Amino acid sequence: MTVLRPTQALADARANANAASYEQLRAELQAARDASDLGGGARALELHRSRGKLTARERIGALCDPGTPFLEIGQLAGHGVYDDAVPSGGIVVGVGIVSGRACMVMANDATVKGGSYYPITIKKQLRAQAIARENALPCLYLVDSGGAYLPMQEDIFPDEHHFGRIFRNIAEMSSMGLTQISAVMGSCTAGGAYIPAMSDETVIVQGAGTIFLGGPQLVQAATGEIVDAQRLGGAHVHTAKSGVADHFAQDDLHALSLVRQIVGRSAAPKLAPPPLAPRAPLHDPEELTRIINANPKDPISATEVLARLLDGSEFVPYRERYGASLLCGTGAIGGYPIGVLINDGVLFSESAQKAANFIELCCQTQVPLLFLHNISGFMVGESYEAGGIAKDGAKMVNAVATARVPKFSIVIGGSYGAGNFAMCGRAFGPRLMAMWPNARTSVMGGEQAAKVLELVRQDQLARQGQQATPEELDAIRQPTLERYDRNGRPLYAAARLWVDAVVDPARTREWLTLGLAMAAASPPEATRFGVFRM
Repeated sequence: MTVLRPTQALADARANANAASYEQLRAELQAARDASDLGGGARALELHRSRGKLTARERIGALCDPGTPFLEIGQLAGHGVYDDAVPSGGIVVGVGIVSGRACMVMANDATVKGGSYYPITIKKQLRAQAIARENALPCLYLVDSGGAYLPMQEDIFPDEHHFGRIFRNIAEMSSMGLTQISAVMGSCTAGGAYIPAMSDETVIVQGAGTIFLGGPQLVQAATGEIVDAQRLGGAHVHTAKSGVADHFAQDDLHALSLVRQIVGRSAAPKLAPPPLAPRAPLHDPEELTRIINANPKDPISATEVLARLLDGSEFVPYRERYGASLLCGTGAIGGYPIGVLINDGVLFSESAQKAANFIELCCQTQVPLLFLHNISGFMVGESYEAGGIAKDGAKMVNAVATARVPKFSIVIGGSYGAGNFAMCGRAFGPRLMAMWPNARTSVMGGEQAAKVLELVRQDQLARQGQQATPEELDAIRQPTLERYDRNGRPLYAAARLWVDAVVDPARTREWLTLGLAMAAASPPEATRFGVFRM
């Protein structure tokens, strides 16, 4: 066991500049979070409450056990993605504790376009269902939605990961014994009606909740029949006549109380305490903002980071002297054992081989994995290619892809190209993935991308006997730099659900502890590795 001893100065001018820069990043993200929390804005909120309804976040607050944390997923989804504002993607989702059990809660926000489903709304709900399935969580749907946003139907309706996948997931998770519960607290129209209709148990609110495949306007257009929403599909109809819903609720709070009762009698296990006694790091996580350099091109010390993340600042390194550009080792966070991989430089063959072996060991002992990205990629060049860097990198990527222990991924610095894949980027199935506010991610750095495009253009012109002017090269370079800078930022990534959250360094331990607690309650899976190119 090694007790990590930080050496970086925390009171000099550079540390002060780092801290000041980080406060600006925090302020930008907080403004985006505040906008998400407001939903559709003051006017929409006033109209919503005039109908006797709680907001989506108020419903979640009343549903979850008092004083327990809520692990929100995709809070920044939809930020700046569409011409219209779609705060939080029009749906609030996350893991909360209900009747002592961890549950995935999905609450439509009817203040945002009437709770209509945009493409990002569907992507977010599918992500929530995927997390629930992987962690064996019950799903609670607080339904208040006008259905699909019709002007974007081709991006919502027909494909494999569009609207229909939500209903397929409900059916499959129910068949796996993962309880599916709906509370219809507003409109539930067209295809969306299958959410409560396919749930194991459904609650509907008198005077507010409605369920129908075709609303009053569609019924009139199709048949000429004139009928109001409550007579067509209200709480009385579906609890006394159709049997679509099981429980009649007087109002939102009554509906949420009924959901709590249903969860309380379910077979879902309660969260177990951590196997080890949780301990704070010896060094304050708040100090991380003084350590992370204001210039994203400057390195971040892996040792300084781990000393402020791990319980007791204790770390058991694996092959400490071999492949030193990647630190591997075990520690604990919040009392949960974890295997850590953190970049301290570019990936070489030795570091990739070490990572593959370390992942194998963690899978053998059922220890979850944490990947902390700060990586420009794998080392390139003639000698490295001849030495088999592609082969050795593939070993690491293979191990990451096939490992069946819970995996968590946080981009703390840069995460570029194949380095992102090797460090368990989104495509490789981390249970949860986040970025720090300073982080960046793209297929390569903006400088490298601009240079590659310049060289390609120069080669094209050379074959024609021409030469690029400085103005032509600048016309390639500047837009590329600006685009890569904008598209690689955490807010841009989180808005598109490339990551589940943007987490402040000082709150990272709490975020990971919640994820580890959730994963610890799920059944272990056996890992079977594929063929490694030797």
